[in-house]
Amino acid sequence: MKKTIIIVALMSICSITMAQNGTLVDGVAAIVGKNIVKYSDVERSLAQMRMRSTVTDAQATRCAILENLILTQLLVHKGEVDSIEVSEDKVKPYLEYYLNSDLQQYGSKEALREATGFSYDELKEQYDRMIRVNLLSREVEYKITEGVKVTPAEVTKFFNELPADSLPMMPEKYEISEIVIQPVISEAERDRVRAQLAELRERVIKGESFSMLATLYSQDPGSARKGGELGFFSRGQMVAEFESAAFALKPGEVSPIIETQFGFHIIQLIERRGNTVNARHILIIPKVSTEDMLHARMTLDSLATEIRDGKISFEDAAKQYSTVDNAKQGGTVTNPNDGSNRFDAEVLKQSYFAVGIPGMDVGAISPATAFKNEDNRDAYRIVRLNRKYPAHKANLVDDYDNIYNAALVTAKQKHMREWARKQAQKTYIRLADEFKDCVFENLNIK
Repeated sequence: MKKTIIIVALMSICSITMAQNGTLVDGVAAIVGKNIVKYSDVERSLAQMRMRSTVTDAQATRCAILENLILTQLLVHKGEVDSIEVSEDKVKPYLEYYLNSDLQQYGSKEALREATGFSYDELKEQYDRMIRVNLLSREVEYKITEGVKVTPAEVTKFFNELPADSLPMMPEKYEISEIVIQPVISEAERDRVRAQLAELRERVIKGESFSMLATLYSQDPGSARKGGELGFFSRGQMVAEFESAAFALKPGEVSPIIETQFGFHIIQLIERRGNTVNARHILIIPKVSTEDMLHARMTLDSLATEIRDGKISFEDAAKQYSTVDNAKQGGTVTNPNDGSNRFDAEVLKQSYFAVGIPGMDVGAISPATAFKNEDNRDAYRIVRLNRKYPAHKANLVDDYDNIYNAALVTAKQKHMREWARKQAQKTYIRLADEFKDCVFENLNIK
């Protein structure tokens, strides 16, 4: 098959370095429009590739890397010409994520500088530029290819033209249905959690450290070890109740008790910066009583017996008893990764690790099994294996969706190649001398 274009984000964007007469100066690998690609961009990518695999021809690899970087800059140049803007709201979540990850890894701004050679503000500037280039190039690429479609006839043609020995082996897949019962938390338990948080809130107001109490009592494992600190976030990143409470606070202020789908919280605002805030919280998750969990398990085990005996269908039982959204579809489970109803064994081992689905017979129903849902709440479920798809070579009947997606990706890549060739012809591009012998696969540049 033809090699494909890979559009990569610049890992570091630096200011333009150019002599007055417009000639290339040391450190610049290529000029694309009014933007540049530096030698360091190429060498950094080469070093990363060497970490992952053996590089047999370093110069040829540099040429391929440079072509990808030029393609990215062509997209950026097009975005600038078309006045496509990357909003602060889109940049800030990524920026805060990278910076917070670095601080978490190194522990302090001083340790970060010692390890990287860059100050916090210098890294922030580099990340900001990298993110803007990435988001802008992705936006332009999307606009260029959004109209590309493939017909069923084109999908068939794409498949038929694949060499027989290149057809991939498709792993065994499974279709499943489930009935889930998540016991309702008692009002007494909800009152207990509210009282605990009210006591913690009062201790903070009287002068105790919110961070210390969060470390000791918060049941959010991701933030508790950081004193409850969440890092900067903008509107739309948190669930509505939490977001409304956090953005209503003044620095140092502690919120009333807030209930969300995850449990009960108190929040303290640390800092407000533009349209983002940094906050810490304490989360307490109400617990389902042992009696309610036992009742859920017994209910599901009884349902499984009735289904096996033919007294009720699995689909009807799901519609009557299941407490999750797929109850309306008779319990059929949808794969969130591709929207299909099929799952690989590895995915099921992660999501249904206690059920052992790959070892079940088709039509078999599992015993009731305890698990924690996506909100970290306790629940029980029974699972039926509806169908197994044996491992096989890809074909149009069983794997049409996969083949369609591959055909669409190929069509978009072809469209991007054609666009890039045309765009390169009408964009000022200048290569450093050591790259003038490069033979680019998708661009005709000298």
